Amino acid sequence: MKLLVRVRVTVVGRRKFPCLRTLLLLFTLFFLGLQLHVSNLTGGGGESTSPDPANDSAIILSMVPQVLHKFLTAKPRNSSQLFNGTAGNQTEAKGLGIDEILRHIERYNQAQTVHNEDIFGPIQNDTIIIVIQIHTRIVYLRHLIVSLAQARDIETTLLVFSHDVFIPECNELVQSVDFARTLQIFYPYSIQTHPNTFPGQSENDCPRDINYQQAQILRCANADHPDLYGHYREAKFTQTKHHWWWKANRIFDQLEVTRNHTGLVLFLEEDHYVAEDFIYVLRQMQAACNVACPQCNILSLGTYLKTYNYYGDSKK
Repeated sequence: MKLLVRVRVTVVGRRKFPCLRTLLLLFTLFFLGLQLHVSNLTGGGGESTSPDPANDSAIILSMVPQVLHKFLTAKPRNSSQLFNGTAGNQTEAKGLGIDEILRHIERYNQAQTVHNEDIFGPIQNDTIIIVIQIHTRIVYLRHLIVSLAQARDIETTLLVFSHDVFIPECNELVQSVDFARTLQIFYPYSIQTHPNTFPGQSENDCPRDINYQQAQILRCANADHPDLYGHYREAKFTQTKHHWWWKANRIFDQLEVTRNHTGLVLFLEEDHYVAEDFIYVLRQMQAACNVACPQCNILSLGTYLKTYNYYGDSKK
């Protein structure tokens, strides 16, 4: 009986090994086939593929109506900037000094010229005013303008472009907007015009990362007032906040065109993108707010949250 058992075990073992070899062979063939397939998809032969800006540009333009291509296509001298993050310091290329930039800013701010009123009529007290804060990211601005151009009833609004850098290319782009009334204003206390003094970065500013005790020893500017995290101001970041508050005060208290305005004012930034029906939604929100929350003064069309629990929050 013992011999019989041993024989049976040996026979069973011999039957298993061919199966394992077959499975191993099939797995190897499958793996090699998968490798060849992936190699073909990525170009094969070890050839590297690099982005083709011209092809990317064509793809982007194909998704935009032909009539709006002019807002996405830079002039020849700036054609390489279609996919760059910023417009660069065009003022240097133009040879504009700080004094000349300040004169341009003062001229624009004093003129308060509303463009395209001859096409769309004068501003009314209930006209929706859309204020766009602009820095140097002209690529984002181009796409925002395209989205605004495709919005329903955009011709009934006033677009106010608020700049904190004087860049001729941005000015040319904004002044090419022909689908709504527009107005340009310029923040006059920018880093561009105050590079070495407040509100720009001055020599006596406290370094960002020193602690309170070190700042007291140095007696640098604002030594007594670090932020909540113990850091000291950086002009390139605080400028955004300064610009925002200056812009709000300019719109509500200083412009002739808004002197008797009682309508909605929507604040956007250059890297935003609007839906085609955002004006309709905004008006619906205002109508609902008048009934459900008459004491509310601020409405939000969007959120910066990366994740949002719609199901959970809908029950609150």
